[in-house]
Amino acid sequence: MMELKEKTVRKNYIYRGKILNLRCDDALLPDGNPCQREIVEHSGGAAVLCIVEEKVALVKQYRYAYGEEIYEIPAGKLEKGEDPVKAAIRELSEETGLLAEKMNHLFTLYPSPGYTDEKIYIYKAEGIRQGKEHLDEGEFLNVELIPLSQAYGMIDRGEIRDAKTVAALFYFRNRIQ
Repeated sequence: MMELKEKTVRKNYIYRGKILNLRCDDALLPDGNPCQREIVEHSGGAAVLCIVEEKVALVKQYRYAYGEEIYEIPAGKLEKGEDPVKAAIRELSEETGLLAEKMNHLFTLYPSPGYTDEKIYIYKAEGIRQGKEHLDEGEFLNVELIPLSQAYGMIDRGEIRDAKTVAALFYFRNRIQ
């Protein structure tokens, strides 16, 4: 088997921000040749697949980077050192007003491994009850409970394009069939 691991020679920070850091590292390929790797450091996130009476809770919000409103499962950034399950509980409550008795970890998604170290921890909420929505300051979104069959159709028609949402819904569909 060929050795695949690359070796970091030096991490060169270009930008340090509130949400992410940007580096352009000097590295060595497995054969010893030098290369550069552009990396976006991100603390990661937690996302929640919340299904109530055969309906999935989706949030619709404007995403500046894409210049459009998109559908997503409730999700948010991990605070430094935060337990992903605690972030999942917090985000579900903040964004939808729904509370969960339990969060079951489904899988961990690497959204774009070519340039970021971000990991998104995907959970399924269990024991749902109504609470009170309390969005973060500057956060604007609409919550919709969409029948699962309709959500799958929205994926087929390209109306749901968010990777974590598509992955969570397909994962769930494959587990119940």
